Amino acid sequence: MKSSDLERAHVRVSGQVQGVFFRDSTRQRAEELGLTGWVKNLPDGRVEAVFEGPSEKVREMVRWCEEGPRHASVENVETGFESASGDLEGFEVR
Repeated sequence: MKSSDLERAHVRVSGQVQGVFFRDSTRQRAEELGLTGWVKNLPDGRVEAVFEGPSEKVREMVRWCEEGPRHASVENVETGFESASGDLEGFEVR
């Protein structure tokens, strides 16, 4: 796979997204899609994540974030796309 086929998405998800297994569900879904990156809670109540991998899988993950896990209530997803750095290994909950 060419590096041009790889993409990175940096997302910040707002709504009822903490205390509803958002981070663990995000990790599970990202691993199912074969993506690398991380997810963490922010002090302001949002969840922040970085996903890296094949462009179509990254975009599928961003769409998943717009819904979130069953008990989440997503109000907004801010997304920035950039070139993949290739410096991430695995997917971690921070």
